[in-house]
Parts: sequence; C-alpha cells; structure tokens
Amino acid sequence: MLITLISIVAQFAVSVNYNMVDYLPEDAQSTKAMELMEQEFDGAVPNTRVMLNDVTIQEALAIKEELSQIDGVSDVTWLDDAFDIKTPIEMADEETVETYYKNNNALFTFSVASGKEVAATDAIYDLIGEEGAMSGEALNTATQQKMAVTETMYAAALLVPIIVLILILSTNSWIEPVFFLTAIGVSVLINLGTNIFIGEVSFVTQSVAPILQLAVSLDYAIFLLHSFSDYRQKVSDPTEAMRMAMKRSFPAIIASASTTFFGFIALTFMEFEIGSDLGLNLVKGIVLSFISVMVFLPALTLMFYKWIDKTQHKPILPSIKNLGKRVVKVKIPSLLIVLILIVPAFLAQGQTNFIYGIGEQPENTRAGSDIVKIEEVFGKSTQMVLLVPKGDIAKEEELVRELEDMKPVKSVLSYVNTVGSAIPPEYVDESITEQFYSEHYSRIILQTRTDAEGDAAFGFIEEVQEIAQGYYGEEAYSLGEAVTLYDMKNVVQKDNTFVNLLTVLTIAFVLLVTFKSISYPIVLLLTIQSAVWINLAVPYFTNSSLVFVGYLIVSTVQLAATVDYGILLTEAYKENRKEMTALKAIKKTIDEKIFSIAISASILSSVGFILWITSTNPIVSSIGLLLGRGALLAFIMVVFFLPAMLLVFDKVIDKTTWKANYYKEK
Repeated sequence: MLITLISIVAQFAVSVNYNMVDYLPEDAQSTKAMELMEQEFDGAVPNTRVMLNDVTIQEALAIKEELSQIDGVSDVTWLDDAFDIKTPIEMADEETVETYYKNNNALFTFSVASGKEVAATDAIYDLIGEEGAMSGEALNTATQQKMAVTETMYAAALLVPIIVLILILSTNSWIEPVFFLTAIGVSVLINLGTNIFIGEVSFVTQSVAPILQLAVSLDYAIFLLHSFSDYRQKVSDPTEAMRMAMKRSFPAIIASASTTFFGFIALTFMEFEIGSDLGLNLVKGIVLSFISVMVFLPALTLMFYKWIDKTQHKPILPSIKNLGKRVVKVKIPSLLIVLILIVPAFLAQGQTNFIYGIGEQPENTRAGSDIVKIEEVFGKSTQMVLLVPKGDIAKEEELVRELEDMKPVKSVLSYVNTVGSAIPPEYVDESITEQFYSEHYSRIILQTRTDAEGDAAFGFIEEVQEIAQGYYGEEAYSLGEAVTLYDMKNVVQKDNTFVNLLTVLTIAFVLLVTFKSISYPIVLLLTIQSAVWINLAVPYFTNSSLVFVGYLIVSTVQLAATVDYGILLTEAYKENRKEMTALKAIKKTIDEKIFSIAISASILSSVGFILWITSTNPIVSSIGLLLGRGALLAFIMVVFFLPAMLLVFDKVIDKTTWKANYYKEK
C-alpha cells in the first residue's frame, strides 16, 4: 500500500509525448532531415493552416502579423511571401494567388513549436473566432492532449461499474469483486508510478496500457480466489486453504502470465518506438500484476476473508447444463466454416487500406469540421520541404522549374523563384534570405494538392525524392508531415512481419513447455490466430481504413491475451481425457469452463468497446474496436472450433504429447 501511495504521486511527474514523429528510428530519412534543418535554419516545417473568411489583402496582412506574435508560432507564410503584393494582384500567377487567397478567403501556413501546441492553438482560436478555421498536426496534438486525461477518466468511469457487474454475476460474494479490482488496481497504479524511471511515455501508452493491463490480468486474481473458495469448503484453516489455492492455481496463472508477457515482449522489438514504449509498459504491468496476485492478494484476502463469508449470496446466473453436448453436435459445421474462412481472412487482413498517421478527426468535432471548411475553399494541401546543398544557383533553378511542372504541386517557394536567381543573396535583406538559405543548405517549400498520406501522396514523395537526388544525390533531404508518414509506413511494415512472427514463436514455446506436446500448441495457435485474421480482415471487407499502429498492436495483443482462454479449456480437457473418452472429456470440459472463459472474454471485450466508444483519438479508438471484436471472436473460436479440433485430432495429440496417459477404452 505504501508503494501504491508513492506511485500515485509519482505518476504526475511522468510526461506524455503526443508527437508520433519522435518515435521514428534515428536512421529514418525524415529524422535526419529534421535534425539537419534544426541545425541549419531557425524556422520549422509548417504544421498548421488557418483560414479566414471575407478579408481584404490589408486585413489579411494585419492578421498575419498578429499570428506571428503568438507565443510558439513561427514562419507565418502567406501571399506576400510568394510574390510582391505592391504590384497589382492581376499580374501574379493565378494558381499561386489562389493557393493563399481565394474568393476573399485567406489561408496562412505556419509552424507551432513542439510543447506549445495547446496554448498556441487556444490563442489562435481566440484570434480567428468561430468563423475562422484551423487544421494541421499541431491542432491534432493539442486536441489529443486536452482529451487524453478526460477520456481516460470517462473510460474508467464506464468500465469499472461494468467489470464490477460482470464479477458480481460470476461470484457468490458481494465483496469478492472489490478484492479482484483492488489487487489489479494496485498493480496498475504502481505501473503508472514506476514510469517515472522511464521519464516519458507515448499518448498511446497513457491511454491504452492501464485499461489493457486491468483487462488481461484480472484473470490471475479470479483463478486464485476461485481456488481459495473451493479449498475453504474442504479445509477449516483459511491460511492452509490459501496455501493450497496458491499451489493449485500457480500453474494456470504462470502459463497465462507467460503467454501475455512474451506476446508483449515482442512489441518491445518494434523499430517504431510507440510499439516498444507500449510493450515495455505492458510487460512491466504483467509482472507487477503477477506479483500483486501472488503476494498482495493472499495477504489482503486472509486479513478480510470474514467479509467474504458475511457477504455471500446465491449464484445470480443459472448454471448452463449440457452446453458441451450441443457444442459437440455442431463440430463438423464449426470446422468447415472456420477452414473456409481462414484463407480469405488471411489474404484480406494483409490487403486492408492502412492509415499510418493519427487518422481522420471526426466531423462532429471542431477540428474535423474545420478541415472540411478549409478543403471546400482551398482543396487538399500538404506542405513538403526540400533541403539541398547551397551554391549552384543554376542547378537549383532547374530543380525548382521541374518541381513546378509536377501535377500535384500548387506552388513552390524558393529563393530563385521568389527573389530571383539573378539577384545575389548578399544584396537582399537578411530577413528574406534566411528563409531560404543557411550556411550550407538551400530550403525549397512545396505546397501540394495531395493528402498527407495514401498511395498518391507516397508516390509523389518518391517522385520528388528521385528528382532531387538526380541533382544532388544523397545530399538532398525531404521533410514534412507526408514524408514522416511515408517513413513511418516503411518502418512499421517491416515491424509487422517480425513482431507477429516473434509473438507466435514465443507463445508457441510457452505452450510447448506448458503442455509438453507438439500438437497442442499448433491446435491452440491455429484457433487464436484464425480469430486474429478474421478480426483484422473485417476492415477490408467493409472497405474501411485501419490505423496501422492499432492493427500492429492488436495483432499481437489479441493473440497474447486471448490464448489464455484456449489454455484454460485445454488444461482441463487434458486432465479429463486421462479419465474418460474424448467425447465425454470435451463435453465435461465445456460445461465446467465455459463460464470462466465467458467472464474473461466479456471483460476484455467490454474494455475494447468502451475505448472505441469513448476515445476521439483515432488510434486509441481503432485499438478499442479491434480488441473488443477480437475478444468476442476468440471466445467463439475457443468454444466451437477448439473442441472440434481436439476431437478430430485426438489420436494425433495422444501420440505427440509426452506422457499423455489418455484413457483407453477396453
């Protein structure tokens, strides 16, 4: 309790990082480019757009000045940076003008410094009022930052009563659910507090890890207290009953914790460090939950076991009889349906249209509706910055001309086409030249018509990089939101194959040791992996995009967390099979274990769906939906497909399991 109190205070000293760019590996092209620009230039890559309605050029210039005075805002770019507005506007290139000023609407682009997003965007909204509109990375970050704490509290406020209700329905004591939640709640709080030794966690970890830890490790407490309850009826001494309960439930708890532990360990090997950040946190959480259940919960229970006795009640839910008999009747249809679905599901889950950034803001939010307003007037627009070696004006001019001729390019801002290649930089005011030239590099800013991501955007980035490298080789660098997402895509796609393979191999090893069998791990992994593939194939068949970080995390988490259902059923079946035929053993096992598996699945599923409902963060929301649906699918597969597999391959399992000692009919 002392460590918990210290952890409650310590968690407030842990900072939360909302910038996904920080989690790219250091050798990524955009990371190198960002470091180079920070060394060479004062300004940053524009990450925000603001549109004002019904303003004159003079009014727009005055607002541009006011925007640049806001703390955290720098490099405000508008029409006067693209051409000399002292000359008649009719003389300027129409397309260039309409990039910044169209139908009396002015569009400004600028950068908001990292760490100042909330204060800066609030000040910008005060300036532009309800009629103005804002969009961009900085606003997304500010929105997530504001919502993270309130949404986590909201999710917890919904979740805890639901879990308490599920636990009350599954136990015979009103107070027992409080013991479960206290044991795991303590480990969650200690996990949050010990993040102080890491110093900083990602917003995904902050939003998802505590709730996920609660959902996947609550089983450990349930296993222990159910065993304790059984032994209380056989042994009069509570301490002895607890000792026996700990001994009996230890193998199930350690097997359950090990599969989850190794599944989360796989996440820590991700190059895209949001995965490793979440993985480290969950691994730490599983270890703390295990210690809490095996050390803190027995002590708590023995101190207050009389409360459990005083608050006993009759079972609320009626016992389900002969369910095993009904499940066995549909074993062939269950096998056929899953075997028909596996191949298309496996192929489809790899063909889903992925989003690599934060995803789209919902239109019912101010951020979402502002994006629509801006795109209605100025269309889609993404900024990209090229850094090329300074010195060869002719080469730079040729590059700029080639970039201007590209279809997706709205406008190009560079020294050679804004000031003029004929005018030496030393004859121009320093405030103008420093926008384009540093000591070693020249900066070229592109306004494009593409989205921040997608096939068209990524194809365009590859084309621009190819052109720039044609002139400058490896010394040309590109950066911007779209370039970062392009690098993110390349990194996480490599992560996907490696992390999934590592998860399967580590869990297979745990199952091999647990069951001392070659066939049991294959049957169990096929059951849960099929549920994962079907879950991740749904977005493809419904033609909806999926946030890749959510996909990657859930493909690991679902396998690691729901394989426990299979272990619980298979462990019981293995013991029953020593005393009776396969058919009788599977019927008895389903009747005995369906309730426990349903409780675990309903808790994890509730966690997922509540995250999906409560979070406006598209990454957290997509993780929630996949997790909720995945837990339900895993439950269905374990109850219907796994028993069918155990029956069909009974003889193979017998021969490939060490000391199976299966019952043989005479």
